[in-house]
Amino acid sequence: MDDRILKVEGDINLTEGRKKWMNSLPSETRSELDKDAKWFIHQALSTPCLDILEGCEGPYLVTSTGKKILDFHGNNVHQVGYGHPKVIEAVTEMLHKLPFSPRRYTNPPAIELARQLGSKIPGLNRVLFAPGGSEANSIALKLSRIATGRFKVVSMWGAFHGAGLDAISVGGEAPFRKNVGPLLPGVEHVPQPVMYRSLCENDPEQDMYVALIRQVFENEGDVGALIAETIRDTDVQIPAQEFWRKVRALCDEFDVTLILDEIPIAMGRTGKLFAFEHYGITPDIVTIGKGLGGGVFPMAAVLTSDKFNVVANHSVGHFTHEKSPVGSAASLAVLKVIEQEDLLNRAVKLGQIMQARLLEMKDRYEIIGDVRGIGLLWGLDLVTNRGTKARAVAEAERIMYHCLQNDLSFKVSQGNVITLSPPLIISEEELERALTILEGAFQKQM
Repeated sequence: MDDRILKVEGDINLTEGRKKWMNSLPSETRSELDKDAKWFIHQALSTPCLDILEGCEGPYLVTSTGKKILDFHGNNVHQVGYGHPKVIEAVTEMLHKLPFSPRRYTNPPAIELARQLGSKIPGLNRVLFAPGGSEANSIALKLSRIATGRFKVVSMWGAFHGAGLDAISVGGEAPFRKNVGPLLPGVEHVPQPVMYRSLCENDPEQDMYVALIRQVFENEGDVGALIAETIRDTDVQIPAQEFWRKVRALCDEFDVTLILDEIPIAMGRTGKLFAFEHYGITPDIVTIGKGLGGGVFPMAAVLTSDKFNVVANHSVGHFTHEKSPVGSAASLAVLKVIEQEDLLNRAVKLGQIMQARLLEMKDRYEIIGDVRGIGLLWGLDLVTNRGTKARAVAEAERIMYHCLQNDLSFKVSQGNVITLSPPLIISEEELERALTILEGAFQKQM
């Protein structure tokens, strides 16, 4: 297989390892998976699927054969777990009361959700909702074009901002971009600054990377926006403390809209409601989603300021479910659960437990080249040799399937990075059990 397809945001479903996994499943499960493959369009990162689900609750997925799997993947929608009683109650009540609101009308839950989100961070007081993260990023790009009068965008190679045509244009992952023809014009990509986490605040290499962005701004002369992931979710790359402050200042200097994509990591994943809070900055626009809908309803949102409330003569987010009362009810319940169950502090506390256990594993197993994370988002960079940092692609896949066999699910990003994203409601006992399963996979690998 072409190694280039392995360097993407999730594990690949076209390998020999996936075939062996499929053959290990019960015949009844394989029969249902065959039906799935018959009717759905096949695509990388999904079909053929791993298994058949019949339930999900808290931190668990439940398969058709009754297996309960601790889910450390969850497509990043499960910050408050699956089927949280307060989310289900809010959604059920709204389904009976107001299941749909046409665009020409508004409704109390949508107004209240906008009020609450628009009150969290000073200066981000204007809101638009969208059915998904890709659409939210599309709105953000259009807002910037209209407000600045400039269409050029700077983004990063390897970034993932959604699967729409404009989102894959600013994104940089090959499986999404190849063979689809001309993409959005005016996009200037810069390399991913993989040195993010290891840089000291005054490291000259960090300044060189910021200088590279400055050079693009200066040479292009008409850049309207920079879009980036505050913290890169897929393989868990965490910027140095001063990085975003310097980029924020650079965007201010050139009047460039700073768009931060927090679709997978907002809503408490990093120990704060928004990841940019860790850096003492405020973006011009932030996009959120996934966990916003509580793992029940697809919800995303764009948060920005009055400066970008300039599209009264345009339609930048003209969606059928633009102000969904059901989605708003789910999101309001999520915000309430995060506050009432103190999930932000819980993410910090459990994250410290994860960090300690994972660093212990790194000391024991040479295959773990790096451990990096924040809150309840952690990545293990697997290498065949720590000296050369050669990517341990085959080994990462074997570890993933070993863990799946032992009821722990996570994804492998960029071919060799084990990405661990447990729900924030997971118990300490469940977290320890999951980490023990993971260590058992390393023991077998060694």
